[in-house]
Formats: sequence, C-alpha cells, structure tokens
Amino acid sequence: MDTPKNKKPARKTGGKGKPGFGSPMSPISKIANAIFILIIVSVLYSVVFSGGSGNEQISISQVASDVNAGLVSKIDVSGDNLTVTYATSSTSTAPAMKDSKKEEGVALTTTLANYKVDPAKLDKVDITIESDTGFTYWFVNLAPFVIPLIVIGIFAWLLMRQMKGAGMQAMTFGQSKARIILPTDKKQRVTFADVAGAKEAKEELAEVVDFLRNPKKFLDIGAKIPKGILLMGAPGTGKTLLARAVAGEAGVAFFSISGSEFVEMFVGVGASRVRDLFKMAKSAAPAIIFIDEIDAVGRIRGGGVGGGNDEREQTLNQILVEMDGFEQNEKVIVMAATNRPDVLDTALLRPGRFDRRVIIDLPDRNDREAILKVHSKEKPFAEDVNLRVIAERTPGFSGADLYSLMNEGAILAAREGRVKVSQFDLIRSIEKVMMGPERKSHILSKKEKEITAYHEAGHALVSSVLPHADPVHKVSIIARGRAGGYTLHLPFEDKRLQSRKEFLDDIAVSLGGYVAEKTVFGDITTGPSNDLSVATALARDMVTKYGMSEKFGPVALEGEGGRAMFGKGVEDKEYSDKVNADIDAEVEKIMNTNMKRAEAVITEHKKALDAIAKRLIETETIEREEFEKILVANGITPKKKEEEK
Repeated sequence: MDTPKNKKPARKTGGKGKPGFGSPMSPISKIANAIFILIIVSVLYSVVFSGGSGNEQISISQVASDVNAGLVSKIDVSGDNLTVTYATSSTSTAPAMKDSKKEEGVALTTTLANYKVDPAKLDKVDITIESDTGFTYWFVNLAPFVIPLIVIGIFAWLLMRQMKGAGMQAMTFGQSKARIILPTDKKQRVTFADVAGAKEAKEELAEVVDFLRNPKKFLDIGAKIPKGILLMGAPGTGKTLLARAVAGEAGVAFFSISGSEFVEMFVGVGASRVRDLFKMAKSAAPAIIFIDEIDAVGRIRGGGVGGGNDEREQTLNQILVEMDGFEQNEKVIVMAATNRPDVLDTALLRPGRFDRRVIIDLPDRNDREAILKVHSKEKPFAEDVNLRVIAERTPGFSGADLYSLMNEGAILAAREGRVKVSQFDLIRSIEKVMMGPERKSHILSKKEKEITAYHEAGHALVSSVLPHADPVHKVSIIARGRAGGYTLHLPFEDKRLQSRKEFLDDIAVSLGGYVAEKTVFGDITTGPSNDLSVATALARDMVTKYGMSEKFGPVALEGEGGRAMFGKGVEDKEYSDKVNADIDAEVEKIMNTNMKRAEAVITEHKKALDAIAKRLIETETIEREEFEKILVANGITPKKKEEEK
C-alpha cells in the first residue's frame, strides 16, 4: 500500500487555449470594447447636453399670456432659453418654474411686445439676463463638435495600436526571449553563499568566476577557459541556482533561457533566436548564457520525423556553430543544465563545446543540514527544532524537496494558529513531501482497517528482522496520498552503493505485506499491487543491469536509459526470445525465494506481528520508540546506529 515518492498531480487544463471573443488577448474583443465605450459616451453626452432642466416646457405665447395675467414673477434669460418663475398662489396648481424659448436674435421685450404684453405688467416682472462668456460658453458651444472628434480619435488610436502590436510581434518573432539579470540588480543577485552543499561543483565553477574577473591571468600563460559548461544532476539539485551564483560571484550579466523556448512551429525561428541570444551576450560581455533543459533541443540528431527540416536539429546546429565562433578573447561562457545527459548529441559534448561537465549529486546528510539552515533563515523556530534530526530522516531528498519540506512545515504551523514552527511540524512535512497529504476523510471499515494493519505490520516486521534491510522509523494506517497506509523505513547513513544482499532484503520487505495478508486471512487484496510492481522491477534490474543473477552472471542485458529512434534513446532488446524467457524465469525465482524468506520471518514471529497490528488498530500510528519496545517485548533486537550500540 505504499506509493511512489514525489508523485506529481496531473495539471488541470481548461478550454482549448485559444483567445476567444471575450478573451483579454482577442483583437475582436478590444474593438468591441472601444465601440461599447463610444456608445456610452454618446449616451452621456446626449443626456448632459440635451439642454433640458427637468421643468415643463411651455410656448412663448403661453409665457406672454401668463405675464399679462400677472402670474409671472421672474424670467431668467440664458441665450435663447428662458426659465420662467411663477408667483406663489394658493389657487395655482402649476409648477413654480417652467422652461421656454424665445426667437433667435430678438430681444425678449420685443418678442413679448409682439405678443401684445402690457408694458405695465412687464415692468412688474424681474428679468435677469445671463451673459454667455468664459469657459462655460466655449465649452457648451464647442463640446458638440470636439467630444465626438476626441472619441473617434481614441477609437482610431486603439485600432492602430492593435495593428502595430501585431506587426511588431511578427517582426520580433525571431528575437531571443532570454531573461536578463544585470550585475547591478542586487535583489536578484545570487552568490555561492546562497548555495549550500555542492562543494565540488562550486570548486569547479570557481575557475570560471576567476576567468570572468581576471581573464588576463589565464590568457598570458596560454590557458583557455572552457567555452561550455554542462551541469548534470537529478531534478531539484540546484543546477540553475549554481549558474546564477557563478554570474553573481563574477558580477557579469546573466542571460537565462529554456531549451524549449527555441522551438516553434516554423522552421528557422529557433536558429534565429540562438543567433540573437549570442549577439546580445557578446555585446554585454563579460556575460554568461544559461540554457536550462538543453536536452529539449540538444538530443541526438537523426531521430526527427522532419529529416533535415526538423526544427530542433536546425536549432542545435546553430548552437554548435555559435560556440565554434567564439574568439579567444571573448568573455562569454555558455552554461547548460540537464538531467538526461545520456540523450545529448555527441557533437555537443566534444572538446571545444560542452567539454567541462559538472556533476551535482543529491546532498548528503551534512549538505542537507546546511540546505535546511539556508531555507530556515526567515522562519521562527520553537526551542525543540533539531535540523540535524530532520537531515537524518531525509535521505534521497534534493534541495528542492528540502525547500518544500520547510515551507510545508511553516504552512502546518500557520494553519494551526501557531507563530513558531516546531519539530513535529517538520516531521509531518517529511511524510507530506514524500507521499502527499493525509486523507483523514478516507474512513476504512473495521475489516479493511484490520487488513491494512496486518499489511503494514508485515512490512515493518520483515524490515526489522532481516539484517540488511533499513530500520523502521514509523508505521501508519492513515491514508496519505494514494497509499492506504505506509511503513517509513530509512537508512541510518546515506548510501551511494547498494549490495545484492540489500536488494534481496528490500524485495522481501516489499513482499512482507502480501505474505502477512495471505498468512493471517488466507486471501489477498489489491493492497499489495504497488509493492509487487516495485519488487518485480527491482528483481528485473538485478538480472538485466547489475549482473546479480546466478544464472546470467556479470552480464548487462539492458542499458541505463534506453535508445532514441534511429539513434540512442528507445529501449531495444539485444537478446533472443529464449534469453528473454530465461530472464523472466530468473526474476520469478528471485521473487519466490524472497517471498519464502518473508513467510519464514512472519511465521516465526507471529506474536510480534499480532502485537504490531493490534497497536496499529488502536492508535493508527506507531513511532520508532514505541515500535522498538514492541520488538523487544517479543524477543527481537532493534537495529541501532553505531554510536547507539
């Protein structure tokens, strides 16, 4: 019921990735937005400059009649517009103010006189004339012409900008998309002090730093610094960080680009971007060009379906030509990173190109502790935190895994409302990084819980009894990730080599859960499926890769990486069907032999198996100290470190 380490979830995608009508990147959407804005402005203009005040409109003849009747107390004249204020009257039902218009170019008194208004009545009316001058006058008169022109101009500018953007994009299609970090950028600067571990790699790269700082010292003695440096290592070991640290130490410009960014649908674009990248770097020399994941374009040539027109091959050819074009005094160094050096083209690795290869291994215990200290600088720790213990419990972790571990520990503490990260948070985050989050909602039935407990007890018991198996640190039947339960067994010390005896014990431990289910319940479930896959793959590697088979002896029947189409890269069988059948028989023999070893351990220590399973059913999790007490109570001596013996 164990699950593979660091299994990444599938990335969710939505839609087809095309910008549609409503997409922010759609030209149609931009035009539609501009038209919409034009309509809104037109409506607002019509509302603001309609000239209406909300009062009732009456004719000029009605105004003349009301003046003769003595109903009007005041008339405000603004151009040709009239605002008529009526005298208050208890019998009047008309509104207090009404609007009207007079004849254009004719005085109000003349107009009213033409309508036979009594001059005596007109003298009682207060007539006020507003002068149309200043900003308001010009704004009211010019706005009907200027505002539409401004709106049309903005609309035309948006269209021109869109057309210009498309044209510029076409013109810059072949330009490099490299990210540039200048030596004056202190915020993004990285030095060797920021890179923990990797001592040998930093010593190797220190020569490059010295050359970039003082090239005359090397050139005077006739020495030539390597043009290309290839950083090789497992994912997450810090290859990109080291490349940035070289640029930071030397104080030079750093041009960073991924190998996949050279590749486009059109042939020749990648080669054009390579030329542009090297041109930029030479103009900014001294500089470092860093190509991450160079295997995206640097794979062995001859395997492309497009023949000589394959875009990756054209890009690789241009990289090779540019590296050959360096002059002796040009202070530009090309660095690249990959975790698949076995698939790179031999022309890329020959002397004069990427002839210096720096291997970056997974960090050992001391390096892991140093990396943890780097990632803990800004995190408040509780008094019980011991990073040495965390480093001991994380063999095989890369620098990226350790960063994730520290981050998950801080997240767990914050989620539970604490202001300091404790040791318990970091211990839990180890398991979360390895196998995923706990699935507490995954509730097992009573029968399934019992089966899972015996399954994990079988793994733990066999691992504790066999001499070359790793010691058990924790046993749990709480679902985590895709596993219904797990047994955490880790070595006391880091291992670079593994022996045949260790492999055989590992296979027996993997089969411990299968055997425990079969022995206790007389049946097997789907729980051991992953255990069987891991054990079978290991047995096959012992036969075909490591020469650990008694039948075949020291013969490597399969390579490490495989072969590529028409070159190296896709797995090819170089043996007959009879040998293939013999391999299957040998794998079956190894599996059956170690299953019998696991059966012997479980049969001999059945009481210990029952005690471990019973405790798991009660508490769901057993830590190392409690587990060792159960072993001692059942006559089994726990494994200890050398200093603990």
